[in-house]
Amino acid sequence: MKLYSTNLNAPEVSFQEALITGLAPDRGLYMPRSMPTFSKEEIDSFKDAPYPEIAYRVLSKVLEGEVDDESLKAITYDAYNYDVPLEQVDEQTYIMRLDRGPTASFKDFAARMMARLMQYYLNKENRSLTILTATSGDTGSAVADAFYGLDNIKVIVLFPTDEVSDRQRKQMTTLGKNITAISVDGKFDDCQAMVKQAFADDDLKHLNLSSANSINIGRLVPQSIYYIYAYAKLRNYPEDIIYSIPSGNFGNMMGCVLARTMGVPIKKIITSVNENDEVPTFLSTGKYEKIVPSKNCLSNAMNVGHPSNLARLIAIYGGVMDEQGNISKEPDMDKLRNDIYSSSVTDSETKETIKEIFEKYNILIEPHGAVGIKGLLDFRTESGDSTLAVTLETADPAKFPEHVKAQTGVEPELPQSLKKVESKDEFMDYLGTEYSAFKKYLQEKLE
Repeated sequence: MKLYSTNLNAPEVSFQEALITGLAPDRGLYMPRSMPTFSKEEIDSFKDAPYPEIAYRVLSKVLEGEVDDESLKAITYDAYNYDVPLEQVDEQTYIMRLDRGPTASFKDFAARMMARLMQYYLNKENRSLTILTATSGDTGSAVADAFYGLDNIKVIVLFPTDEVSDRQRKQMTTLGKNITAISVDGKFDDCQAMVKQAFADDDLKHLNLSSANSINIGRLVPQSIYYIYAYAKLRNYPEDIIYSIPSGNFGNMMGCVLARTMGVPIKKIITSVNENDEVPTFLSTGKYEKIVPSKNCLSNAMNVGHPSNLARLIAIYGGVMDEQGNISKEPDMDKLRNDIYSSSVTDSETKETIKEIFEKYNILIEPHGAVGIKGLLDFRTESGDSTLAVTLETADPAKFPEHVKAQTGVEPELPQSLKKVESKDEFMDYLGTEYSAFKKYLQEKLE
């Protein structure tokens, strides 16, 4: 696999180099020149296979020549040792529950695979690495858990002080060892901007920094797998399918785009956002404007006013967007609108959807999953399209007990993965949004 930068001013690299470095030297995001495709027969053969086997067979084609087969199989079976339920809502709707991993979040799928692949490459070269990651909710806890205890990888997680739930925070701040959590007096976009600036800072090159955010292509490739998995379990090729994806930084959506390029007949990708509606506005008007500061909504992991992965989506459709959101070459907007539908969901609509899904189907969902379902309902109302659809539940409802109980009267049961952090002591550092202070912090901590 060869990967190029979305800013088009950096050399092409291998998957290994893109994974380890995270961001391209021109501050663009790495994108594969091409992806392998799966035939009808190959997709049909996944129907009765368990999730880790599907992951192995997909990645063995995607990463051909990058990782030996024996190691890759061991990695996928170790990473995906939990269930991936497809819960039926009605005849034409399923919820794919991506909340059964060790941190009860869909981020486990990418973080666990990334950690194991990074460890594989670093061990081969006897190298060490420091991961910087910004989180608006679940990324930090998933990355912290996935990399916890690794000898040759340190992790520094930045999160906005007032915009993560108590349980999300505790999953990052109770680990210790090689995991450091920083509470930032700002927004997620401030955290992400500091991380990106550190990657581009020549003064910090010697610190061997990398990313586990969805700016890293190592996040997107594993996330493409569950779209292939759901299709194989629910449809017969070449029947179409629709996915509705709660979206913030749009990494999960890009995993779906990659799955489509690999041969899954996805009729429409619905990117459901909260009140940070810069992407629906862009699709409707053709003009992109960041939301600064981002709006604080119930679905806190999606409080993103400038999604990094939008640059990747625009690249897929022939355009160029830099890291600041400036578009120097317009994408094919007609094709983009044909393939992607984006709906903005208010907090009041989010609450109502949690209540409605519980009352009609006795299914508990949390705010992010509710945004995904409401986006699908909006699309069906607008288009009249009743194609079978899968909407994603990205976190366990127990991560947001106050919102779920307020709408349903039910206290969601706490999974074991969350129970274990409840009584642990927390350790965190505190910073503002000034990059100079963050740079000094890294120099003092890592040099």
